[in-house]
Amino acid sequence: MSSSSEAPPTGAPIDAEPIRAVPVRHYGRWVAGVIILFVAFIVIRSVITNDALQWPVVGDYLFDDRILRGLQNTLILTVISMLIGIVGGILLAVMRLSPNPLTSGAAALYIWLFRGTPLITQLIIWNFLALAYPRLGLGIPFGPEFVSWDTNQLITQFTASLLGLGLNEAAYMAEIVRGGIQSVDDGQLEAAGALGMSRTRTLRRIILPQAMRVIIPPTGNETISMLKTTALVVVIGYYELMVAVQTIYAQNYKTVPLLLTAGAWYLFMTSVLTLIQIQIEKRFSRGTSRGEANKTKWAGRMLGFRFGSGARGGGEKAR
Repeated sequence: MSSSSEAPPTGAPIDAEPIRAVPVRHYGRWVAGVIILFVAFIVIRSVITNDALQWPVVGDYLFDDRILRGLQNTLILTVISMLIGIVGGILLAVMRLSPNPLTSGAAALYIWLFRGTPLITQLIIWNFLALAYPRLGLGIPFGPEFVSWDTNQLITQFTASLLGLGLNEAAYMAEIVRGGIQSVDDGQLEAAGALGMSRTRTLRRIILPQAMRVIIPPTGNETISMLKTTALVVVIGYYELMVAVQTIYAQNYKTVPLLLTAGAWYLFMTSVLTLIQIQIEKRFSRGTSRGEANKTKWAGRMLGFRFGSGARGGGEKAR
């Protein structure tokens, strides 16, 4: 006599109910989001409706030839200064990690000197270097001089700006690159040595490519910071965005709208650089857990909900 409640034989397939994963509802995020949106609405409305800010004047000068010329010089300073900083930073980082105490000490002294003094001071020193050295030349130490130049003609305002910004940036980039190199496991260097690779080739082919994941994010931040730091060259009178703005409002006394014009251009340029930085970071983080985390949609992180195929993730995979 058989019973309907009899258990299935061992090894028979069992139809299990699919697991339905229900994400946690973050109601606190909803409340915080509503409060932030409300405050943002009040601030934006206040800024837009404030007649004292003279938004029509901002529109008139946004694409003024003088503003655009200053903007062009700002971008040129940013690009060249960062190139000097990155190349110099890599060189200083390699020197800092050298087993030779003189090489390491020289790099440490450079970093200490340029990080320990204000950038504005360095810019002024480079601009007025002729006061200490009227002529700069090449020759044999304590011997004949082959060629020399007038310092004022050699170091113009543009050159002084590049020297001040680029050499100062090299000191900060050196520490960023050194941190990235030291983040790579020592076994990589030992394995490369076992294969007979030179130290230079190991650094170029193995160490630096892996260190880029650590180096890229702070380098992007330094680039964005450099874009704004170029405004400091106003102390030596080089014509860039802030100097252009100051020149105009010194004539028409429209100080606030012209400062808003400069701020708008800075925000636009930093936004573009931020988007570029995000794409570069995604490229170098491919295949890592951080790269996978970056694929999470903003709504899922903000509100705790999953959309699309992710909403069925647990149940579908359980099948």
